[in-house]
Amino acid sequence: MRQCASSSSSSSSGQHTLGTGSSMSVEDHARPFLVSPDGTFSCGFLEAGDNAYYFSIWFTATENRTAVWTANLGDPVNGRLSSISFGHDGKLALADANGTTVWDSKTGGSKGKQLTVSLLDTGNLVIADAGRAAAWVWQSFDWPTDTLLPSQPLTKDKKLVAGYYTLYYDNDNVLRLLYDGPDIASIYWPNPDRDVFGNGRTKYNSSRVGVLDDTGVFLSSDNLRVQASDQGVPGVKRRLTIEQDGNVRIYSLNNNGTTGSAAPGAWTVTWAAVQQPCSVHGLCGKNAVCQYQPSFRCSCLPGHVMADPRDGRKGCVPTFNVTAANCSEVAPERFTFVKVAYTDFYGYDLGYNESVTFGYCRNICLRMCLCTAFSYRLDGSGKCYPKSVLFNGYTSSVFPGSIYLKVPSDNNNLNAGSAAAPPPSTGLACKSNGSLAPRYPQRTYVMPSNGPNWTYFFAFATALGVVELLFVAAAWWFLSGMESVPSSLQAGYRMVMASQFRRFSYRELKSATGNFKEELGRGGSGVVYRGVLDKNDTTAVVAVKKLTDNVTQSDEEFWAEVTVLGRINHINLVRIWGFCSERKHKLLVYEHVENESLDRHLFGAGIGMGGRTLAWGERYRIALGAARGLAYLHHECLEWVIHCDVKPENILLTRDLDAKIADFGLAKLSGRDSAGVHLAQMRGTAGYMAPEWALGLPVDAKVDVYSYGIVLLEIVMGSRVSDQTTADGGEPIELWQIAQALRQVVASGDVTSLVDGRLQGQFNPRQAMEMVKISLSCMEERSSNRPTMDDISKALTACDDEDEHPAYLS
Repeated sequence: MRQCASSSSSSSSGQHTLGTGSSMSVEDHARPFLVSPDGTFSCGFLEAGDNAYYFSIWFTATENRTAVWTANLGDPVNGRLSSISFGHDGKLALADANGTTVWDSKTGGSKGKQLTVSLLDTGNLVIADAGRAAAWVWQSFDWPTDTLLPSQPLTKDKKLVAGYYTLYYDNDNVLRLLYDGPDIASIYWPNPDRDVFGNGRTKYNSSRVGVLDDTGVFLSSDNLRVQASDQGVPGVKRRLTIEQDGNVRIYSLNNNGTTGSAAPGAWTVTWAAVQQPCSVHGLCGKNAVCQYQPSFRCSCLPGHVMADPRDGRKGCVPTFNVTAANCSEVAPERFTFVKVAYTDFYGYDLGYNESVTFGYCRNICLRMCLCTAFSYRLDGSGKCYPKSVLFNGYTSSVFPGSIYLKVPSDNNNLNAGSAAAPPPSTGLACKSNGSLAPRYPQRTYVMPSNGPNWTYFFAFATALGVVELLFVAAAWWFLSGMESVPSSLQAGYRMVMASQFRRFSYRELKSATGNFKEELGRGGSGVVYRGVLDKNDTTAVVAVKKLTDNVTQSDEEFWAEVTVLGRINHINLVRIWGFCSERKHKLLVYEHVENESLDRHLFGAGIGMGGRTLAWGERYRIALGAARGLAYLHHECLEWVIHCDVKPENILLTRDLDAKIADFGLAKLSGRDSAGVHLAQMRGTAGYMAPEWALGLPVDAKVDVYSYGIVLLEIVMGSRVSDQTTADGGEPIELWQIAQALRQVVASGDVTSLVDGRLQGQFNPRQAMEMVKISLSCMEERSSNRPTMDDISKALTACDDEDEHPAYLS
C-alpha cells in the first residue's frame, strides 16, 4: 500500500507526453514514466520478481499494480542499470543492464517529424507526429498481451495470450479459446460439443472484431454479446483479461465501494467465459482428472503417479504398460478394466458407437491395441467412445457415464485411497450376435469427492439402462431370426425399435411430395423425390426415396437400410430422418442435400454453380470427404458396412460442395471377423464393380475401395472412365489398359495429361499425383492388395496440408 500511495502521489505530477531524447532508469521505478491526463493509467517499470522488472501499463488506483499491457513479457530486465528511452530517432526502446535492447517500438526514422510518446486516458500508449493531427505511428493497442481495455478492438490479427491459453478469432470468424500445450492442442470455448450456431454464434461475418465498451458490454462480430454484472454503472473502470487458468474474465475496479463488497482499489469479477473451471483443457495434463469441489485440484487415475508432484499440469504416468508391441498380437485375456465413476476425458476418440451394449463397447477396446480406455454413457442410449490417449479429464457427480481404464489382468499396483473394488465377476455374457464371449473382470473406483454421493442413484439408473438394452437386443433377435413370429407382433417390435426415427404414413409423404411430383434422381433401388414437411409452423425440405417393387418383395433391404442409417452419424454421410412401411409402400426420408450429385457437376453442366466446372480445391475436398465417409462405414460403425454401389451419382454435394454419401439401399453388414459374405445377386453399377462380383467370390469392404478408385480417377479426369476410347476413337479402352497408362503417368512424374482440361492447368500437381497413385492401387485385381479406406483417408489428409493456392501450369 505504501508503494501504491507513492505511485499515486507521483502520478498527479507525472508527465503525459515526452519528446525525443527522454529516458528513465529502472532505479527510478517508484515513479511512473508517463501518466494519462486523467490519472487513470500509469506506465513505467513494474516489479516481476527478485531484481527483475517489466515495462508495463497499469491502472494507477489499484491496490496492487495489475498490468494491462507489457512490452517485454517473458523477458524481464535487471533491477539495476536497465532503462527505457525515447531516442532522437523516434524509437521507444527498453535496454537491459548490459546495454542490450530487449524490446523496441520499431518506429525509427524521425527525419522531418516531431515525434512524441504519450499515455492516453484510454490506457493506450502512442507514438505520434506532433506536426500532424492524429498521426499515430505506433500504439500499444495494436500489440495486446493478456488484456483488452474499453475501446481497444480485438481483431483477426490480434490475440490475447496467457501461458498456453489464447483468445483469438479462428479462420471461420468465430472467437475461441485455445489450449496449445506441449503435448496437445484443443479448443474448449465455446462448447466444442456444439456447432457454431448451437453456441449462439455465426461464422458469416468476416469482419472479426470484438470490443469492450465503457458500459461493460463486450460485443463480437460472431454474434457474441456478454455484459458485466455491473453493466451500466457509471464511472466504473473495467478490463477483459485471459488468465493462467485458461478463463477469460471481465474485471471491474471498485473505487468507491459500489462494486459488491470489495474494498476500494480491488478488482471484482463481473463476467467469466467458462463457468465450470474443469471445462478448461490442459489444466491437469495427461492421465489426470480435474475436480472442483469447490477448490480446484488434479488427481491421477488408478495405477498412475504424478509426473511432477510439484506441478499437476504435467500430468500422470502409468505404473504399467497396456500397449502391445505388435498390434496383431493383442491378447484380450491379458487385460481387464478399472471403472472410474462419473469421469470422462474429452477428445482423442478412436471411434464412436451409439445404441450399443456395454459388453460390445468393452470388446471393441480389448481388440484395439491403441485403445487405453473407453467411455461409456447411458444418457438415452448406450454411447461408446474408445480412447487412444487420456487428456482433459474431469469428474462430475452429474456426468451420466464412466471411463473404463485398460490395465493388465495381473496388475496389482493400483493407487491406494480409491474406493474399495467389488469382487470381479466371472462367467459368460452374450455378444450382440448371440454368441458367447468371456466376461472379463472389472474393478470400480470413484474419484475422491467432497460432494454428494450419487453412487446408488447412478447404479440404479445403470441397471435400468442394462435391462432396457437387453430388451432392445432381444427385440432385434426376434425380428431377424424368428420367421414364425406373427406379423402383428413383428410390427409392435418394429415400432419400439423405430422410436429413434419418425414413422410417417404413406398419406403424409404423398402429400409432402405433391403426389411424388418432383423427381431428384433414380437408381436400381428406387426413385428419390423432393418433399416439404410442415412442423411447428416451420417447413423442412427432405428427400423421399420410394423403393421399387422388386426391392420391396422382401423387407431385407428396407430394414437393412433403416437400421444401418439410423445408427450412424457422420458429416460425410446422408442422414435418415424417418421411414414409411405400409403394405407394399416402403419409403425412406432423408435430409435434403442442395447441390445434387457429383456426376451432375463432373459430367454435366454444374448444377447450382452457373454452369462452371468444379475447381481443383473443390474436387479434392469432395474426394477427401467421400473417403472419410466410407472409412467411417468400414471401420467405425457398429458393424462393417459395405455400400456396394459407390459411384458419382451416390455422392451428393451440399451448398458448400462438401461430399455426402447416399443410397444405402444396397448396403450389407459384414461381421468384423468375417472373411467375406456371399450375396444372392450381383450388386452395383457397371463400370464401378470390382472383379469379385463377376467371379462370384465373397465380397468385403474392398469392393467399395475398388469403386472409389474409379470415382477418384474420374474426379481428376472430369469424365467417365468407362467412356474412354482408343486414340483413333474406336474401341473402348479396357481397364487393364487404363491401369497400364496410369503406371506410365506415375513413372513419368507428370500428371498434366490426365487432369481435366477445363481446369486450364489450375491444379495442385502433388495432390493430383497422389490421387492417381491411390486410384491405381484401388484397381488391383486381388482385393487383398488394395488399401483400406482408412489408409486412403489418411493419405489424402496428409496431402490436404499443401498450399491451398493451385499451381499454374503451362
